[in-house]
Amino acid sequence: MAEFENPDHWDTAALHYEKTAHPFTARFAEAALARVALTPDNRVLDVAAGTGALALMAAGTGAQVLATDFSPGMVARIAAAGLPNVEARVMDGQALALADASFDAVFSIFGVIMFPDWRKGLAEMARVTRPGGHGVVATWQDRGAATFLLLGQIRQKLFPERDGMTMPAAVKALSQPEDFARELIAAGYRDPQIEPVTHDYELDMAALAAPDSLFGMSPDWASLTDAEKQAVIAEVRHMAAGRAMLPIPSTALIGVAFR
Repeated sequence: MAEFENPDHWDTAALHYEKTAHPFTARFAEAALARVALTPDNRVLDVAAGTGALALMAAGTGAQVLATDFSPGMVARIAAAGLPNVEARVMDGQALALADASFDAVFSIFGVIMFPDWRKGLAEMARVTRPGGHGVVATWQDRGAATFLLLGQIRQKLFPERDGMTMPAAVKALSQPEDFARELIAAGYRDPQIEPVTHDYELDMAALAAPDSLFGMSPDWASLTDAEKQAVIAEVRHMAAGRAMLPIPSTALIGVAFR
């Protein structure tokens, strides 16, 4: 089992994820929400919700939101927000314990793409979307984003003979808009529209004081020797050229389709 397929991994990472990744993924969640007009009459599902970047933002529309994730630690962070129109449940997105056609809009922001059976995850999303409702999926392009992307680029430069981190199968399969659209149709959606969205991840150079915390979620970091880690840190400082923040342009594809 890959580490990202283990709920225990995400339970352990939940607080760190909420602090570091959530504010960044929220920018893409905002872009996804901008593509669907939600009202207080709508029921919204967020699949593999993480710490709830999409779910908590969707709640601001007044819609009734159900956030699901297979990690109890992630679900606990969503519940801790205490929003009256957000329910959070532990649930396997590959086998949603939910009725057919029961939601007006179903989202997964960098969630379903992590599933071992991601096609089943997409099909489950379509199954619980009402006819005429929307399915919205965000995926990274083929080398990921933020510190994962930066670390992969630096490893390729410094250690070109080394294989990099194995990305989830869906990330590669959905990296091209035409392939992404085809998979949404196969899952049960129609008329997909795929758009790239790019935001800079602003890496605070002060975080290099604790590089294991900064890069520790990536196998690309754990596999390095201490000397190699120091070389990576030196390269990051070189790239920043004295700036306090290093921008890392990161591109996602957001797919929106009808049921």
